[in-house]
Amino acid sequence: MKPELTLAYSPCPNDTFLFYHLIHEDISEKFSVKEELHDVEKLNEYSEQKKFDVTKLSFFAYFHVIEGYSLLNSGSALGRGCGPLLIKKKGKDLKKVKGEKILVPGLKTTANLLLNVYLQKDFDPTPLRYDLIMDKILNEEFDLGVIIHEERFTYEERGLEKVVDLGDYWESQTGKPIPLGAIAVKRSTDLELQKEFDKSLRKSLELAYQFPEKTRNYILENSQVKDESVVKSHIDLYVNEFTKDIGSEGKDAVYALLEKAKSLGLVKENKLEMFI
Repeated sequence: MKPELTLAYSPCPNDTFLFYHLIHEDISEKFSVKEELHDVEKLNEYSEQKKFDVTKLSFFAYFHVIEGYSLLNSGSALGRGCGPLLIKKKGKDLKKVKGEKILVPGLKTTANLLLNVYLQKDFDPTPLRYDLIMDKILNEEFDLGVIIHEERFTYEERGLEKVVDLGDYWESQTGKPIPLGAIAVKRSTDLELQKEFDKSLRKSLELAYQFPEKTRNYILENSQVKDESVVKSHIDLYVNEFTKDIGSEGKDAVYALLEKAKSLGLVKENKLEMFI
């Protein structure tokens, strides 16, 4: 009988596109999967509890659980021009950003880490589920917030404007792509099974590109945004060559992000190899 691996990922279009065929078709003869879908910060919290055998999580969260998990070479969300955005209400006159209370989509999200890099830790982060942030700013309960995922494509039409693109800032400072999210597997999992899952996930992505009509309903059913053009833009932005294989360029970016987090005192020193 095949071993069953517990798997968790987000309901965002890039994840449901990536995992659809792995979940719904018998890609591997060596394992089966039992999946759950959760918001990114909930996934980050669960990774600290080692709840799932395989999980999506933010790179910043991963830096805190290196001892328990290794990263797959497939499935990561990295890229250029796809970073989190610090936003405010359109026309709102802000005297300053540093030292202010700012909504973030989770304390262990890469979005929060990039904001720490930008503001050198000089702000008061308030965590809130990512899809609730824009309403809080529109209602003027907060002046500033960091948005991710589908919100990147809809904030302007909602009456909000960008203060800074944290991804652009990262790229201007490092010249490297932005590491956002990754897929991690428990280190205690048999190494051959880890490699098999990695290979199967890459196959799932290939099938998603070959048969996009199969994934459509599953993606829309789980997405916060139901506009198909927004969903397509989301997938096009966050699913790319780095998702297929993170490669040396992607790994260099992850190591650079880790060093930046260490320099700010946000993660502890650890010499373990990150990738399987």
